[in-house]
Amino acid sequence: MASNMDREMILADFQACTGIENIDEAITLLEQNNWDLVAAINGVIPQENGILQSEYGVETLHGPAYGPSSHSAAASSAPSSSSAFRHVVPSRQIVERQPRMLDFRVEYRDRNVDVVLEDSSTVGDIKHILENELQIPASKMLLKGWKTGDVDDSTVLKSLHLPKNNSLYVLTPDLPPPSSSHSGALQESLNQNFMLIVTHREVQREYNLNFSGSSTIQEVKRNVYDLTSIPVRHQLWEGWPSSATDDSMTLAVSGVTFPCHRLTVGRRSSPVQTREQSEEQCTDVHMVSDSDGDDFEDATEFGVDDGEMFGVASSALRKSPMMPENAENEGDALLQFTAEFSSRYGDCHPVYFIGSLEAAFQEAFYGKARDRKLLAIYLHHDESVLTNVFCSQMLCAESIVSYLSQNFITWAWDMTKEANRARFLTMCTRHFGSVVAQTIRTQKTDQFPLFLIIMGKRSSNEVLNVIQGNTTVDELMMRLMAAMEIFSAQQQEDIKDEDEREARENVKREQDEAYRISLEADRAKREAQEREMAEQFRLEQIRKEQEEEREAIRLSLEQSLPPEPKEESTESVSKLRIRTPSGEFFERRFLASSKLQVVFDFVASKGYPWEEYKLLGTFPRRDVTQLDPNKSLLEVKLYPQETLFLEAKE
Repeated sequence: MASNMDREMILADFQACTGIENIDEAITLLEQNNWDLVAAINGVIPQENGILQSEYGVETLHGPAYGPSSHSAAASSAPSSSSAFRHVVPSRQIVERQPRMLDFRVEYRDRNVDVVLEDSSTVGDIKHILENELQIPASKMLLKGWKTGDVDDSTVLKSLHLPKNNSLYVLTPDLPPPSSSHSGALQESLNQNFMLIVTHREVQREYNLNFSGSSTIQEVKRNVYDLTSIPVRHQLWEGWPSSATDDSMTLAVSGVTFPCHRLTVGRRSSPVQTREQSEEQCTDVHMVSDSDGDDFEDATEFGVDDGEMFGVASSALRKSPMMPENAENEGDALLQFTAEFSSRYGDCHPVYFIGSLEAAFQEAFYGKARDRKLLAIYLHHDESVLTNVFCSQMLCAESIVSYLSQNFITWAWDMTKEANRARFLTMCTRHFGSVVAQTIRTQKTDQFPLFLIIMGKRSSNEVLNVIQGNTTVDELMMRLMAAMEIFSAQQQEDIKDEDEREARENVKREQDEAYRISLEADRAKREAQEREMAEQFRLEQIRKEQEEEREAIRLSLEQSLPPEPKEESTESVSKLRIRTPSGEFFERRFLASSKLQVVFDFVASKGYPWEEYKLLGTFPRRDVTQLDPNKSLLEVKLYPQETLFLEAKE
């Protein structure tokens, strides 16, 4: 490790060489390289500048070797300070540092390709490697995922200042998705969701539209008509694949790129449009037809209403209603509201919840306590003179938009049409009560737009604030923040109650689980005991049966034995003395003419069946049970007397 004095010298040399004046930044870079001065400088100075000679590193040179003269010249050109650096050698005289290797993980559809290159390589080199791996022409690839903006095939990787590990992905918009002749693959394509990124050419606005693969091109064009007010017959498209020849084709078979495909739509020029009408379209007052937009009315037929006080022509406000009258589906109505709001006031506006008011309640109030938000309801009115100022200067202010997106679910409704007004008042009565509905009903047109702040409670929904259109950005922000303070206090109580309830439920679940495990253990133990008892009973029964069977056999053999001859018998008698495995003896007399089987039966009648025991003679030692049982005792030489002993068979 370098001493403090050495580090001060290294730090001074590092700053002098790199020009980094920020001491903290310089120390950080040196610490990253373990105070290795050469390594730290090489990490900051581009490779083309060469490696600086340092007393702390090894001088690595190539080309003509330095002689004494060159070394002395270099020494004379060095500054007089105690710096560790002598001089910067031209890059052509120095071995350049080891090239820095960069790792790329490139994703294409369902494949991942790992690419490792030197930082001196170009973006085109990556494409050439991918061309071999993916079998896709490099000219058809769009390599995305770069942190910087302008990147082309000639861009050197080192100039992008990339980290060691990078993630990229490949798009091939000019190539159709993989084809398959199987009906299963077609059905899968029909069930997939395609994202169509549609650019409205005239207003330079993009729409991200999701369609299922079973949707037709005609359905796409009709949806675009709802967003852009360009009738289908006047739509001029760019970007459809050449295979999309019929509007009745589904997206799955049309050849559009999955998962996303870019399209551009514009209005087809009217052939009867005059030069004067074209010039009128370029003025500040944009005249738009109430029909299909084919024929533009003369600007002088329109009077300038209050909207022009704010730089907006009245005809622009009448381009199309914010919301269709008598809309059956609230979600569709909100889609049109959002699109029209964006076309009038720009893209910087609150994110309106698309769905019914009940769905907005569900999103805002009925999740976990930590995820709940306030509900903001924006009530629009085109006939109010305050609407344009409120929307353009307050509702679209970046601070308001940011605060609303973080803390509120914002839902909107257009009160301009009487039918829509009546529908909202009905919803208002159902959800907030007649008092709130009556308050909104009595609001005059010039008091619109209104901003309602709603907080959900356990049993009801409370209207915290009703903000009218005649306000300022600061006042609007203060009232939003005041409502947020009230909500935060209530939310903390709800979080506490929810945590306590979850803790109780967790304890109960743990207890129930422990009880269940205990019951299972007891049941298993009881079943094991029952099985053991049943097995013992079964074995006992078998043992008893075997004993009974053996006893019956013994008795049968005992009864079948011939009577024991008397000592004074005139016939030849053989006296046998038999020793048991326990050491006991029993004796019996047999007629010498008796068969050996009689002896076996006698021994078995004493509990020693010849199937389990061997009967052995002593002199000479022999296994009597191996002899022919039909021979007489005299023939097997068990006469006149013999001592035998019993031994259990293995």
